[in-house]
Amino acid sequence: MSRKKPCIGITLGDCAGIGSEIVRLALKSDRLPKSADYKIIGKYPDCSLGKPTTETSRAAAAALEEAVTLARRGELDAIVTGPVHKARMYEIGFKFPGQTEFFSERCGVKNFAMCLTGGDLTVALVTAHIPLRKVPRVLNQSEIVRVGSLLLDFVQRRRNSTALSHRVPSRTPTREPETPALRIAVAGLNPHAGESGKLGREEIEIIAPAVEELQSRIENRAVTDAKQRPGFQSRIIGPVSPDTVFRRAIEGEFDAVLCMYHDQGLIPLKLHAFHSGVNVTLGLPFPRTSPDHGTAFEIAGKGIARPDSTIAAINLAVALAEKQKTTNRTKRS
Repeated sequence: MSRKKPCIGITLGDCAGIGSEIVRLALKSDRLPKSADYKIIGKYPDCSLGKPTTETSRAAAAALEEAVTLARRGELDAIVTGPVHKARMYEIGFKFPGQTEFFSERCGVKNFAMCLTGGDLTVALVTAHIPLRKVPRVLNQSEIVRVGSLLLDFVQRRRNSTALSHRVPSRTPTREPETPALRIAVAGLNPHAGESGKLGREEIEIIAPAVEELQSRIENRAVTDAKQRPGFQSRIIGPVSPDTVFRRAIEGEFDAVLCMYHDQGLIPLKLHAFHSGVNVTLGLPFPRTSPDHGTAFEIAGKGIARPDSTIAAINLAVALAEKQKTTNRTKRS
């Protein structure tokens, strides 16, 4: 018999950091939905806060393994992961660039992406955990289209989810209210989006063709969708100059921004929503979110760590899990 409430599994990350503290504060707060059950995943050693060890790293890795196993069995409806220290995880044999890649590999998912959302800004990354100097070499049209499609699907699911009503906009949108059409901006790679090729040709040769392909896919899908009303199709806009696109998104012109590399998306997201940013792995068979900050060993146990990002991550996990359960029930009926 299926559960009425979604069950959200929560890992603490490296328990020498602030993970256990912020999770405890989040669960004690009155800011989480009562429509879900919450379960701490993993067994953690006694440790000195602020002093990570191989044991705390191994416990973090074991908790990830347990969480993904439970989710794949259907015993968890979503996973919220606490922060880990990547360098220390590598020391114990963790072979993945980050937790995003861990979950995709364990789930056998090739089509995945890293997305971050907070406040009035949502971004997804075409390239993520690679050196900046490699980005121009690996950037290609198919990857932009692939990640852009995942981002569009995520934003559509969020908009359709009534469970996200806890999110209160911090400003008055500049676009017309209740606009059905989504607008996704695609950021350029170079300054001023290449300045018509004078500052780089990636926009002309790679990004613009990807934007055209994404828009063409949306239009072709609309032709076969009898419910699609003319003029209400989602729009892909770009390449847009990176120095203005995020401000325009925050002001409501765009629903999300597709970014070409890691820091292009994370710097504006953390400037705009440092305490409420959430990392979401797109493409998994279940929702996975995490707070958008690190282990913060230097403040662990000092009573100053804020749980806001963890609360936001749990809220989003619940909303996505509830939406997924509703969708699955509809498919079965």
